[in-house]
Amino acid sequence: MQFEPTLQPATLIKRYKRFLADVVLSDNSQTTMHVANTGAMTGCAEPDDTVWYSTSANPKRKYPYSWEFTQTQTNDCICVNTIRANQLIEEALEQKVISELTGYSHLQREVKYGSENSKIDFLLTDPDKKDTFVEVKSVTLLEEGQGYFPDTVTTRGQKHLRELIEVVENGQRAVLLFAVLHSGIQSVKIAQHLDNKYYQLIVEAHTAGVEIIAYKADMVFTDKLSTIAIAHPVDFII
Repeated sequence: MQFEPTLQPATLIKRYKRFLADVVLSDNSQTTMHVANTGAMTGCAEPDDTVWYSTSANPKRKYPYSWEFTQTQTNDCICVNTIRANQLIEEALEQKVISELTGYSHLQREVKYGSENSKIDFLLTDPDKKDTFVEVKSVTLLEEGQGYFPDTVTTRGQKHLRELIEVVENGQRAVLLFAVLHSGIQSVKIAQHLDNKYYQLIVEAHTAGVEIIAYKADMVFTDKLSTIAIAHPVDFII
């Protein structure tokens, strides 16, 4: 994924009300931008971090700038716009980067499924294969050198695990795909210390036959080029 026009840098003052952040632009003016992330953003939103933002051409938008990435003071790059995870995974699926999910003839997005009325991120189908349900989760939490998911209690994520278990029980294929969008993360574990219920459900899902994989994105940000793409697998540690 290449951003056109290229992203621009600003300096973070603070994030607040979940969807807003105040920043200082390169001309030293201060403004407010939109934050497309409902999570805790732990470690991704420290004052004085560099914010890389996109600019909307829509004149009706109240906040034309959108926070896309954080460049931390230790020079890690993090994609904080949660909308991008599915876009990146779809691009990777089309380019056959994810070896575990190749050989399908049809891809559908946001398909309703399950007894709890969920929507699967991607449904992959082919006449010669089982229907494959792919749930995507973005990983951005780094603690003491280890990547973790989730970064807070996620009842929605718990529901998705129950739905994936049900998929397997119905004889179809279920895949939980962690999109690692933090340059400092080399492997993924479940944050049992933050959401023990999610951890218990992961163990149950793994035992039931839900496949759990993790792929990491490469990111490049300069004032002339802004790109991100899912590039290679990393370990998931149960």
